[in-house]
Amino acid sequence: MLGLCLVAGMAGPALAHPHVFIDTGLEIAFDEQGRAAVVQVVWVYDEFYSMMAIADYGFDADFTGSLTEAERAELTAIYSNWQPGYAGDLYPEQGGAPLDLSAPFDFLADYSEGRIIITHRRSLAEPVRLDEIPLVLKVYDPSYYTAYTIAAAPQLSGGATCEARVLRPDFSYAEEQLQSALDELMGSSEMAFDLEYDFPAIGADFAEEVQVTCAAPS
Repeated sequence: MLGLCLVAGMAGPALAHPHVFIDTGLEIAFDEQGRAAVVQVVWVYDEFYSMMAIADYGFDADFTGSLTEAERAELTAIYSNWQPGYAGDLYPEQGGAPLDLSAPFDFLADYSEGRIIITHRRSLAEPVRLDEIPLVLKVYDPSYYTAYTIAAAPQLSGGATCEARVLRPDFSYAEEQLQSALDELMGSSEMAFDLEYDFPAIGADFAEEVQVTCAAPS
């Protein structure tokens, strides 16, 4: 499916720059012990991708700008059917150590104002306290086929002593890494023989991230 290919990411030299653009929203929910426990993710796809995808699926044939209930259910089924190994382009860590996330749940897909909107939630495998070490949530596609922008202030549900801030990447450095990867790729003799040659995973250099900190309990 077109949507799954684009969501899950693709590889190859022709896909060096992002082809899909997603505005992202994050909400971190805390449990009764004051630990970060669940992350809600909202993806709002760019208008061009959304238009192509909706047409490809054969939805909104009357060009009303909205979906029927049946189409909405089918769109949800398409986007919630993640390929094995797909990390959901969300990478949580604490103190530099990666944290495990559950599979997505409470998955919903919609189409509004010309854009596909995907909402889902994921639980941290082990809820974490943040009064000593911050929680970092990095949002990126390793292949850099999709570019994510954290478009709204992250929300906190619970965690009264906590705050979240968005950190942007060093785009100059990221572009240098991209150009270096391209130069290396285009100069590789493997390209003449291996059409499945993987483009270097430079997406992390362009990652935007949310850092969540909490004051120690008094």
